[in-house]
Amino acid sequence: MKQFTAKISILILTAVLIASCNSVKQIGENEHLLTENSIFVNNKKNNAETIKNLLYQKRNSKLLGFPLRLYIHNLAKPNLDSILDAKLRDKLSYKSFSEQLYSKKQLIEWNNYKKGFNNWLRNTGEPPAIYDKTKTAKSLERLKAYYINNGWFNAESSFKFQEVDFRKASVDYHVKTGDAYLIDSISRKIASPKIDSIYRKFKDDPFVKKGDQYRTINFELEQDRITSNLRNSGFYHFNQDYVFFEMDTIGTNKKVNVEIQIQDRIIRNEDSVVRKPFNIYTIKAVNIFTDNTYENRNSVLRDSVSFNGYNIYSYDKLRYKPKALTDAVFITPNRIFKDLDRTRTYRHLSDLRTFNYPNIEYIETDSTSLITNIFLKPRKKYSVGFDFDISQSNIQTIGFAFSTSLLARNIFKGAETLEISAIGSIGASKDASDTKDQFFDINEIGADLKLTIPRLFFPFNTERLIPKYMLPSTRISIGATSQKNIGLDKQTVNGILNYKWKPSQRVTDRLDLFNVQFVKNLNIDNYFGVYTNSFDRLNVIARDINYIDEDESLKDSSLSNKFLPADIFIDDVLSNNTVLSPDDDEFVDVNIIEERKQRLTEDNLILSSSFSFVEDKRENLFDNSFSIFRFKLESAGNLFSTASKLLKLEKNNNDKFELFNVAYSQYVKTEIDYIKHWSLGGKNVFAIRNFIGLAVPYGNSTSIPFAKSFFAGGANDNRAWTAYNLGPGRTTSNNEFNEANLKLAFSMEYRYNLFNNFNGAFFVDAGNIWNVLDEVDDPDATFTGLKSLEDTAIGAGFGLRYDFSFFILRFDIGFKAHDPSYVNGNKWFNDFNFNNAVYNVGINYPF
Repeated sequence: MKQFTAKISILILTAVLIASCNSVKQIGENEHLLTENSIFVNNKKNNAETIKNLLYQKRNSKLLGFPLRLYIHNLAKPNLDSILDAKLRDKLSYKSFSEQLYSKKQLIEWNNYKKGFNNWLRNTGEPPAIYDKTKTAKSLERLKAYYINNGWFNAESSFKFQEVDFRKASVDYHVKTGDAYLIDSISRKIASPKIDSIYRKFKDDPFVKKGDQYRTINFELEQDRITSNLRNSGFYHFNQDYVFFEMDTIGTNKKVNVEIQIQDRIIRNEDSVVRKPFNIYTIKAVNIFTDNTYENRNSVLRDSVSFNGYNIYSYDKLRYKPKALTDAVFITPNRIFKDLDRTRTYRHLSDLRTFNYPNIEYIETDSTSLITNIFLKPRKKYSVGFDFDISQSNIQTIGFAFSTSLLARNIFKGAETLEISAIGSIGASKDASDTKDQFFDINEIGADLKLTIPRLFFPFNTERLIPKYMLPSTRISIGATSQKNIGLDKQTVNGILNYKWKPSQRVTDRLDLFNVQFVKNLNIDNYFGVYTNSFDRLNVIARDINYIDEDESLKDSSLSNKFLPADIFIDDVLSNNTVLSPDDDEFVDVNIIEERKQRLTEDNLILSSSFSFVEDKRENLFDNSFSIFRFKLESAGNLFSTASKLLKLEKNNNDKFELFNVAYSQYVKTEIDYIKHWSLGGKNVFAIRNFIGLAVPYGNSTSIPFAKSFFAGGANDNRAWTAYNLGPGRTTSNNEFNEANLKLAFSMEYRYNLFNNFNGAFFVDAGNIWNVLDEVDDPDATFTGLKSLEDTAIGAGFGLRYDFSFFILRFDIGFKAHDPSYVNGNKWFNDFNFNNAVYNVGINYPF
């Protein structure tokens, strides 16, 4: 029945599409549907998006060569609103058969529904691109201007209109560029001696260079460069309107002689205009008003202080340490005016999170001096947040979670911020109905405290190493959480001391000087209740060797530790008290399960330090051509190791040092992540991501803590596998959480617009995780060299995304193209179908 219904639906949909597939059904007489634009430069077709985007009129968009949106638009009927309104009036004017079946209200609602659906078709679809000769002429002029602005001064353009079918046409644009003009001599004519002397200091790195092809954009960049350098050299009144370029191409044999002209300042009086040389301005005084609010507009200043040449005023009692304010101000008394100082001051004051966006004004006192007034409007001292959530999961029937936070600003009068947050949740486990436990038997509580200091909190002065224009900050945080009846009932305590600074607008550095994590598992007896696949495998082995009957299980709910029989079975196998021998595959499986259990149930003590470098070349949120490079290096356990040796501590039975009865972790870890986006015009983007991660245990550790290891699969990784379900290597592990200490991941994605806010994508993901240089010796899971790259998993698929402006809802379908778990035989396209596909839902793009 379902197949019959699906076939009928497909037939109906096909019929509707065929009915709309007359692409010229809404094209009038003497009109033509524009089906193609072609651009020929010097008789060669040019398909560059940069050139195509110059055209004012484009053909209708296509999906896989099919103008879907045009056909959707053609499904809508023109003037349907007026037709339906007229029919409705006729129906309501007499008692028709329809009115006997439907009420007046139902008729009106049905009428509105049809109009709404028709409008949806029109808005979702795309109107036909009707050839417009005026737009073609404007496109022609724009093409010619583009080549002239790029040095082809003798460029000529023309177009050819061709009728290709009934009421369909194409346009061919032809451009003949001629020879390009090159920059020859560069001279300068600067009216002001002071500007000429400053110009000589920065003239050696220009955008306009001898021998380069003429490009207008380079002259615009050079104009901005000159202006920026002069405004940062004390010339307060200078702007780019004073920079001119005079170019001579007469009799130069396609060469351009350039003269850079910088004129004197224009001073306009009531009845005259005079020119005078520019003066260099000095900052005479800097006044900071700390509480410039609307309420204080008519108040009298009551408190003031002078600090390092700055004057700080307040309408009430001064609530800030002077140094905290002056450290954020780059405009310095008795120094020359610099536009950059104002920009940095805006940025740093805003970054304090203590004030709203500041207002900075300059007042001339004479022809060479400025007074700077900085007006600050404080934010509220305290901010409170609260969140509440209701959820359901595979371990709980229903759960309630809440969180609250308190943000206190300027907590120690140094523009510090203190954030205190707490979380709590309760829930009913799915096992509660089968036991004597209370209904809300699941709970989790936690608290965090974060102190942010807008400078480096360090024993000695770091100004020379990390100047204040890099916006240095310090964060000290501590937190703790406790769980009951969630997994292994972890108790976690953590503390972090980190520093962050920005050497440039694109680069962010972060140093975690200390990052301490302590994790204690309180309910390790529930291991097989969490990792059920391992427990199921033990049951299969126990039944195969007749350790238990076919209808029995290695679980006894009457015991306080209901999985004690499973632990006894493991001990019997590894003690050779069963028919299994160490050479048997089942024995190896039991040993692996036990080793994994010991690793995942052990308490963790991690003291690490790390350094992170991020270079983000995005200009803004709408930039579609950029790259992001991330690098992180982390080392853990070295301080504990040194202390253990100095204190001459004894090792435990596993040959490991312990602190607080916990063997601390020791490892080194590095991650390299590179993302690159290319804009292909319009909303088309091609994006790639490359990731390499490696964590090597040594000293006091033979493996990496679970929280620091790598996993593969999921909505933001290899989308043909679910999270934690891929690898390691070519293994066919049934573990719930597969992880390892080496990861390679590579992805590419083509993103395009379907219509309105709906976007599509095609993607390919490749990568895997492996064990290397640790205690795992399984050859199927271990990376041994380049040959192990044959175990790279490859997934491919497509996705649909909806842009809500402030976030993107993403739905991706991944298919397994190359599955390394097929050890024998073909690994390609065995599960490349919808039955074995993975359906991913995510927020925002994966990279």
